[in-house]
Amino acid sequence: MKTFIDPNLLQRLRVGPLAPYLDAYLKHIEQEGFLPSSAPMQMYAIARFSKWLRDRQFDLYQVDEAAVNRFLKRDPGIVHSCECATLRRLLAMLRQLGVTVAKPSEPRTCHQRFLDDYRRYLLQERGLAEVTLEYFVRFAEQFLFARFGNRDLNLSELCGKHVTDFVQSRAHQLSPGRAKLMVTALRSLLRYMRHQGEISMDLARCVPPVAMWSLSTLPKFLPVGTVQQLLDHHEQETPRGKRNYAVLLLLARMGLRACEIVALELDDIDWDNGRLTIHGKGGRLAQMPLLSDVGEAIASYLRFGRPCCTCRRVFLRHRAPVRGFADSTTVSSIVRRALIDAGVDSARKGAHLFRHTLATELLRQNVSLDEIGELLRHQSPNTTALYAKVDLTALRTLALPWPGGAR
Repeated sequence: MKTFIDPNLLQRLRVGPLAPYLDAYLKHIEQEGFLPSSAPMQMYAIARFSKWLRDRQFDLYQVDEAAVNRFLKRDPGIVHSCECATLRRLLAMLRQLGVTVAKPSEPRTCHQRFLDDYRRYLLQERGLAEVTLEYFVRFAEQFLFARFGNRDLNLSELCGKHVTDFVQSRAHQLSPGRAKLMVTALRSLLRYMRHQGEISMDLARCVPPVAMWSLSTLPKFLPVGTVQQLLDHHEQETPRGKRNYAVLLLLARMGLRACEIVALELDDIDWDNGRLTIHGKGGRLAQMPLLSDVGEAIASYLRFGRPCCTCRRVFLRHRAPVRGFADSTTVSSIVRRALIDAGVDSARKGAHLFRHTLATELLRQNVSLDEIGELLRHQSPNTTALYAKVDLTALRTLALPWPGGAR
């Protein structure tokens, strides 16, 4: 603790009822990855709050968000740096220690209760992947709000027009793929309502389809050599650079999905046998060989770039609080920034762009679709068949002569 903050300063700030908990708080923020330079300012904020509690003879057990908000508003028009975040972090820690009363659970609205039950059904009965589940629940919430607003749910009054009106009002605002996901989610919701006896009609049949035929689009991919150009351009000297380079290699060399990179943990790397355990869609596990350049990049990040943290995730945030990536958008942001820094112009800038590029590159090297599907861990051959459309050399052999054309 002495290396994290000046002990003389810490001793001066031990005032009021919060004095016994300063050491625990310092240990907490040190584990969270905060820099020592931020500790004095946070300690001053806690000391001011502790004096305020002492002067008003607050029972520490009863301190809650209301007390914190009263303290923050004590000087109207004056902003005290970092007080808000520090005190909310302190309050969470005190609750974990049992020092203050636990936050009372807010009464759930009928909307929230219904969505909680629906989420539980999707997870336990349908076994949906977490990402898909979140999309389904989000579209369900939008549909319920569009029909009922903040009123109580009266699901028995739903009719086909309500369903078609919702789809027609939203579909044009979404991409074809997202619109297709929306109508799939809506059908699932309506079938759930009928299964639960909330509606008597099969309203799922009223959901209009979205015009997006199977294999009607081309996969978006980068031109030949662009991925290597991006990797060569990427800096690898800073801790953040080492992390992002390892992420890009996992995408480019092994075709991992963004969610699989987020979920990757230290125990998933078998260094002795050179294998990587992947937590795929739907909770499926797969083992893949760890390519040498990918392994070297991950090892370099773990040794020289990864912050010290108790979290077992491989890839961590580099700003406090230090923890694993929140979701897949962080990986997509890394890809987007790398494309911009390398001067690569691409209509699509998400993480899946690398997965498509890897598949098309393997196809150019005469790798079979079955082998590509195995590498990308597709459950259906139809998913991999999409890449056949970019193999123009093979497709030319199937083309029929144009009537009246040159021979």
